[in-house]
Amino acid sequence: MKLPRRDFIKRSSGAATAWLALPTLSGVQPASMQAAAAKPEPPYRTSWYPFTEHKDADTCWSLSVGPDGRIYAAACAESVPGGVVQVVRYNEHRDALDYLFSLGEMVDDPGDSGRATQCKIHYSFAPSMADGVLYMATHLSGPPIDQPAYSPWLSWHDPKRCFRGSALLAFDTRTDEVLWWETLIPKEGCRCLLHDEERHRLYALSYPRDHFIIFDTRTRTRRDLGRIGSINAQTLFLDRKHRVWTTDDYGHLVRYDPERDRLERSPFVLPHDPEFQTGWHSVFYDVAASPEGDCVYAVTWIAAPRLMRIWLDEGDWPRVEDLGPATQKRDPTIPKDTFVDHCGGLVFAGDGQLYFVASRWRDPVHNPMKDKPHEREGVVWRLNPATLERQEVAVLEHPTQPAQYVSRGAVDHQGDLFFGNVGTRPVGVFKVHLPAGRKKPNAHLPIRMWG
Repeated sequence: MKLPRRDFIKRSSGAATAWLALPTLSGVQPASMQAAAAKPEPPYRTSWYPFTEHKDADTCWSLSVGPDGRIYAAACAESVPGGVVQVVRYNEHRDALDYLFSLGEMVDDPGDSGRATQCKIHYSFAPSMADGVLYMATHLSGPPIDQPAYSPWLSWHDPKRCFRGSALLAFDTRTDEVLWWETLIPKEGCRCLLHDEERHRLYALSYPRDHFIIFDTRTRTRRDLGRIGSINAQTLFLDRKHRVWTTDDYGHLVRYDPERDRLERSPFVLPHDPEFQTGWHSVFYDVAASPEGDCVYAVTWIAAPRLMRIWLDEGDWPRVEDLGPATQKRDPTIPKDTFVDHCGGLVFAGDGQLYFVASRWRDPVHNPMKDKPHEREGVVWRLNPATLERQEVAVLEHPTQPAQYVSRGAVDHQGDLFFGNVGTRPVGVFKVHLPAGRKKPNAHLPIRMWG
């Protein structure tokens, strides 16, 4: 695919060199401000599937395609004392959700144990194509059954209340059996998970200590390489050289090179809003690899999320293109709820285009929703990698509330898009029906190996 020519500036520090795209890019504007160059299409049809059979479900942090090409989601229950996550799967024949199991039961850590609960799977589905296994790891936050809230710091040394630890579970998607489970990270949750299938390794970030964890799936043993920072990145991703990438607290790339067996930190700060940000808290929220595998598209987490394209094999440190704000322009002197200003669900579909969901809301100065009855909405955008043009293709319609916060997106083997919803109850999963001309068989391949 021929990508557009860009203008770049070179920045050096010692032996390291990085190429950063100039922040003003021709033809790239905030999603809500850009007029589509192509002929307008009818909005894509959307469907909504609430977690009706898990009455305590209050968030959906993880959604992924499995090695079988089907969509899996985590019906999390983190605000309810004693709440436990259930794993669900979209059934294309019934056009409904199947509830596979309660994770607390499978790992012998029930919701009424008196400890903090196995309440959620947080960006931690990771497929194994060779054997059809879907790995998953749990995160903390759900309170014990008799307490209103849980603090991992307060209860760290309390054997009766402390979270037992992130449970890593191997689920066989061919037989629908749980093969085994282990405690991946004692006392801590797993913020995000990645699978390097060729090297038989899982990588994880722990919470609250933000440690980098390596787990060998053959020996089922773990190593802790130490702390990255205090603000967890929301994703880890893999390149063609088997290097693992993430970010630190101040918006620097961090990588683990298995050949050197060490963590390394880039001297360069990732793109951010120059008006009111320094790069602090610019951790990755979501990352999607291009189908060719030569670059990734990433978005940062909360407060003016920034979209970027990263060429991982160019130079000592990657070449980073600033693709501009993911959400609308706003007045930075007016406080904004970071839950509202959000972008997530990055996924490539069978048409080779990047799709993502970005929030749009009423703003006292820049108001793209002046004539609309609701205060905010989740807009599905399509980005053309060749031209970098963005086009609005759908708005996620929740029956009772706004749906601007999408955690993760995935495409199934039939070519339709799915997005996990986070908000007030009821939560669940959206399906976006792509036109037939934008689908292809096994559209989920190459599969995403991280949560």
